[in-house]
Amino acid sequence: MKNLFNDNLANECTTELELRVYTAKLLGKNPSLVMHCGGNASLKSVFKNENVLYIKGSGQDLANIDPGGFTPLKLNALKDLASLPKLTDTELVLKQKEAMVDEKAPNPSIEACLHAIIPFKYVDQTNSDAILTISNCENGIEYINEIYPNHLVFPYVMMGVHLVEAVQSQLDNIDWEHCEGIILHNHGIFTFDNDAKSSYEKMVRCVAKAEKFLDENAPLVLGKYVPKMKLDIEQLTQLISKEKGYEVFVKINQTALALHYASQKNLQKLTSRGVLTPEHIIRTKRNPMIIEDKDIQKAIDIFEEEYLEYYSEFTSNEIMMNPTPNWAVVKNFGTLSFGATEEEALLIEEINNHTMKAVLRADLLGGYKSINLSDSFEIEYGELEQAKIKK
Repeated sequence: MKNLFNDNLANECTTELELRVYTAKLLGKNPSLVMHCGGNASLKSVFKNENVLYIKGSGQDLANIDPGGFTPLKLNALKDLASLPKLTDTELVLKQKEAMVDEKAPNPSIEACLHAIIPFKYVDQTNSDAILTISNCENGIEYINEIYPNHLVFPYVMMGVHLVEAVQSQLDNIDWEHCEGIILHNHGIFTFDNDAKSSYEKMVRCVAKAEKFLDENAPLVLGKYVPKMKLDIEQLTQLISKEKGYEVFVKINQTALALHYASQKNLQKLTSRGVLTPEHIIRTKRNPMIIEDKDIQKAIDIFEEEYLEYYSEFTSNEIMMNPTPNWAVVKNFGTLSFGATEEEALLIEEINNHTMKAVLRADLLGGYKSINLSDSFEIEYGELEQAKIKK
């Protein structure tokens, strides 16, 4: 990972918030760190004589964010909120809104409380592909602890109140002076400092360590595969559209990576091990559909039957999502992504590209391993997602 910090450009920033925007964009424009409204960034400062936390608004894109994309919240209110026991995610979201000091600002990220209790002015958060690849393997915790001995490492914890509680419980035990960052297994990494440049450069150094480890231990060499299977895309589009209940856009991916992935043996085993980071499940579902012959309807039926089994095993009467796949791996052909719009299909394809590369490299480290089925369901059917459906 290259250090893109430019002192001349940084010196043009006239406020702390402008500097926050500048370094946030440096992170957001690197797709190996942040994809499609992912990642986060915050600043502890003053707004209208109030100590506040500026944090990325929910749904804001770090790559294109401006000062208006950051939401100021009462810092002390967030710290108090972080120490409250037994909140739900819905209650956390509502109470964070109560802490807003600018009603025109976007809704705050659900991670606001977590950023508030990290005792540094600038906090950067990314979903680094390299770090996720290492943590999403059978020996991930051991590798991460080896590479990052001066980081606080948390096993998988669901974002929201659970993660806030986990970090809050460790606050008194953390040697912040010597802590170089926080790594969340299966999620990503936080770096922080009282200086914007230093926080950003810590992220660069940490990610570079992971990239170096992968280059030395899991170099990915893509085979020279060519499409060998013919697929009736028109028929597939009609069948998926019928199952979805709306006309879908299908994006075909026959890059070297997609062909390599789709040409592997035992596609069912290869592709059934979950998402690269939990938030992706909302876009892609946990697994793709597998098509190994021309019987597309059979492939759809198998996927939907397996999805219903997954839902039935873990549901507590949640409203079921549409069981139709959001992407497919087609044997000796490539991959397909399905979206209500071309933009959505492209977004899903980009997530899939990052995931496929990570799966192949993690397998070289001993085996790819994402979060389990139960944790996947908890993300996909979380109370905030259910609230969106009901709304």
